[in-house]
Amino acid sequence: MIPTEKRYRKIVQVKVLQNILILNLLLAALEVNAQRMDRIVDLRGYWKFNIGDDMAWADPDLDDSNWREILVPSDWEDEGFHGYDGYAWYRVNVELDLNDEDGLDLFLDMGFIDDVDEVYFNGKLIGVTGSFPPNFHTAYNAKRFYSIPSEIVNTGGINTIAVRVYDTVLNGGIVSGKIGIYTPYYRAPLTKNLSGVWKIRFDSRPEWRDPDYDDSNWSNAIVPGFWRELKNKRRGAKMATYRKKFKLGNDLVGRDDLVIVLGKIDDFDRVFLNGHLIGQTNDGFGYGTSRSYSVRRIYDLPDRYLNRLGENTIVVEVADIGGNAGIYEGPIGITTVDNFRDYIRNY
Repeated sequence: MIPTEKRYRKIVQVKVLQNILILNLLLAALEVNAQRMDRIVDLRGYWKFNIGDDMAWADPDLDDSNWREILVPSDWEDEGFHGYDGYAWYRVNVELDLNDEDGLDLFLDMGFIDDVDEVYFNGKLIGVTGSFPPNFHTAYNAKRFYSIPSEIVNTGGINTIAVRVYDTVLNGGIVSGKIGIYTPYYRAPLTKNLSGVWKIRFDSRPEWRDPDYDDSNWSNAIVPGFWRELKNKRRGAKMATYRKKFKLGNDLVGRDDLVIVLGKIDDFDRVFLNGHLIGQTNDGFGYGTSRSYSVRRIYDLPDRYLNRLGENTIVVEVADIGGNAGIYEGPIGITTVDNFRDYIRNY
């Protein structure tokens, strides 16, 4: 006869494994249509433009009425700034008329930017690619596609997009692409979307798992995305720690079937919720033989570790064994098993 406590643990383990199996089956289905996006706002056209650099220019309340106008996308050399190399900013106001559900899953496609960019939506950083001086690293050939956190979207009014750009030689600016705001044609059923800006630091230390640890001086990383384009990246880094704080919505308070979806991670990971290990993936193989990078991460969120009415901290330690690295492919977020089951029935 199995003792009651041990029998309970076995039941819980079986439930978690069943839940994760269901999620993996659905995520496999999602990949079929993951690349299709619908553009709901076309942002090609004339934006405000100013050369120089001032972080106050990200402020949505800034008066930019005396700024020049420039065509986006285009090389700024072709728009009257021939031969200019250095910093410049773009700004545009966008009026949205969306319901709350529409605003939960929006993405900003900024095409290709030469060389480095930071993108702000209503004054909040939502994306960065490449590295600004003094640790300059160009990302002129990287496509910019950034998640817009739902909590910063004004769904029934004006929204301000500001783009900080640094260029060295030859072409500069927002040079090409189908610039716009997009929503997925086929949405991942996430109750809490955690894509966007995370904190990152290279290496790993036990104290960094502490939910109260001060990470304010860490670099910003866009998740999902490879870490190769990050500013202040340590040369040859093989380990990095990601941190993200979140609060549960009222609709999730009291649920006991929550899971966190962390997409695909290159290569190995350990995941901590409020300082407690909740999952890891490591097939134990070395360079050239590991398959961990292709495995989607879906981990149970134990009720006993969650702060349901306050702030929670997710910490992801990532070990790289070569090539690309990082939390590189979504979806990224929190959901419930019931959400996925309903989604399967309706798919």
